[in-house]
Amino acid sequence: MINNIATMDLRPQMAVAKPMASVSSFSMPPILGFKTPPLKEKAIIKVKKVKRGDNIIIPGEIEDDYVDIVEEILPQNNSNFFTSQEFVSPPIKRQIKYLKNCYIIDYIQSPKARCGLGTEAIKNLAEKAMFDSKADGRIVTFSAPMTKESSPALFFYKLGFRFTSPEANQYMEECIIKKIPDIPAQVGMMYLPKSRLHKLLRYGELF
Repeated sequence: MINNIATMDLRPQMAVAKPMASVSSFSMPPILGFKTPPLKEKAIIKVKKVKRGDNIIIPGEIEDDYVDIVEEILPQNNSNFFTSQEFVSPPIKRQIKYLKNCYIIDYIQSPKARCGLGTEAIKNLAEKAMFDSKADGRIVTFSAPMTKESSPALFFYKLGFRFTSPEANQYMEECIIKKIPDIPAQVGMMYLPKSRLHKLLRYGELF
């Protein structure tokens, strides 16, 4: 009888541990042509913060939340002896508007025109002013063109800023309605009404 398993190796086998690849050590493919990503461009904006104690007088019409209204009495000059004895003119009173704590935009310039960088800079400032307990969201600027060809008035007006002059605001509205491409330079103080603060923060999402 032929035993078919006569040739099988019956010697005890020893388990030999084989090296396994480490989980933490593995080869990384070489990074070819790696370049540092370009930095995101930003608009240049210069802002300063003013305090109520700076006693900045605001002419024109502005929301009461932006100013402290102080009534002052103007001194009378009664140089005439007889006039001063017979009749004393009543004191002249006037109300002075002093600007409260707020941020003032001194300068803003975008590296590119109509790319949203200037708008983003203003929105970031508005968010900062909103969380500033002293400024309480107040932002003002003085619209003045850097060159004869440019006027920031329309830019600020579309973001919600308004002039302290009702006539200037009415003129801006007419220019927007009539779609006048080149609005003449409007110079004057502009401020961001509280009612337009949240609208500015969402500018670009709704418009």
